[in-house]
Amino acid sequence: MPTLNKIRTAILGEPRVTSGADALRPLRSALTLFFALDGFLFAGWVVRIPAIKQQTGASDGALGLALLGVSAGAVATMTLTGRLCRRFGSHPVTVAAALLMSLGIALPPLTRSPLALGLVLLVFGAAYGGLNVAMNSAAVDLVAALRRPVMPSFHAAFSVGGMLGAGLGALLAGRLSVTAHLLLLTATGLIAGAAAGRVLLAHTPPPRKGPEESCRNAARPERDEGNHAAGHRPPASVVTRTDSEGRGTPRERRLVTVFGLIALCTAYGEGALADWGALHLRQDLAAPAGLAALGYSVFALAMTLGRLSGTALLERLGQTRLLVAGGTTAALGMLLGSLAPSVWAALAGFAITGLGLANIFPVAVGRAGELAGPGGVAAASTFGYGGMLLGPPAIGILAERFSLPLALTTVAALAAGSALVSYATRRAGAAVSAG
Repeated sequence: MPTLNKIRTAILGEPRVTSGADALRPLRSALTLFFALDGFLFAGWVVRIPAIKQQTGASDGALGLALLGVSAGAVATMTLTGRLCRRFGSHPVTVAAALLMSLGIALPPLTRSPLALGLVLLVFGAAYGGLNVAMNSAAVDLVAALRRPVMPSFHAAFSVGGMLGAGLGALLAGRLSVTAHLLLLTATGLIAGAAAGRVLLAHTPPPRKGPEESCRNAARPERDEGNHAAGHRPPASVVTRTDSEGRGTPRERRLVTVFGLIALCTAYGEGALADWGALHLRQDLAAPAGLAALGYSVFALAMTLGRLSGTALLERLGQTRLLVAGGTTAALGMLLGSLAPSVWAALAGFAITGLGLANIFPVAVGRAGELAGPGGVAAASTFGYGGMLLGPPAIGILAERFSLPLALTTVAALAAGSALVSYATRRAGAAVSAG
């Protein structure tokens, strides 16, 4: 990272401090591209897992263990990435992680055993986790400078990138070998990462307004509670106290944990539907194979649409109201999706669940970043990945003991729990911001 900073200075000169709407526009575009690239690369890898399984000769169990390398590498790296962002800045760490992820995606085709696959996926997962923490940290800084709650728009770009990556992968799967396909993704990632990275490396994170000015600009008595819980209130990282490590006060760290748990609830649901949604439609509702395969696609599309409208919803409702409404909506949707007696009603439930969960993760991660900087983003993201790891096996264990429809109701229970936690801690978050 020190070398990267020296290279940045040598090539681009001293980084410029970004200020003003015109200067923030290219930064927002560059960050949006990084989020889209993250989703594009990850989805491109996922659609080629069957080919990698055949190439390595892995059994289902061995493949499952190897695939844990992605999540394990991501979780293990997230806390370290938060420290690197505090030390070197979120912009150079974002660029470095994106380039490493682009290179790492070319490694799986080189493996010939499940063990080797698991080891290279640790590298890929580490880069993936590092990129998620670094670019979310950079996005938190930009959101604070823009004074608009645009965090969902970045996560919408991730979702759109994922859909494009999956679609392109499906088209190329029958035309290109897995090696050629993933090398193409590597080239795409390196080119896009270098182009967007030049913008990030040319600027320091945008300066945030001072506490007095921020509080004055945000003072809207008629919606005071909503403002403190939403994107209208002053960014907490502007007005809160942090220790020498940038971790925030003990009270702030406890709130970061709360927002991490909220993120976990979202990731649990996403992981559960990704792995078990199609099986529920096929096994429990006797859906045709093609229709059952639409289950996760319907959920993912609804989540993308929800995130595209996230900024407008945040400006209208505020963070607390959006978290409560999202959790409640997801809970009702998943009850329908898991217990409905027909395929089409279940698909409608999946769509409602996607709309409800859409903005919970970006809002929770963004709020944690406001409270404790990159360390807050890292902590909340780690909780989120924990939920993604926990969801599929937990559903499987419960399904074996009870039934799959009943097991899927845990997604509804956690979504409802996130809504209750969001409502219960609304005043605590406002007190820390104003304290």
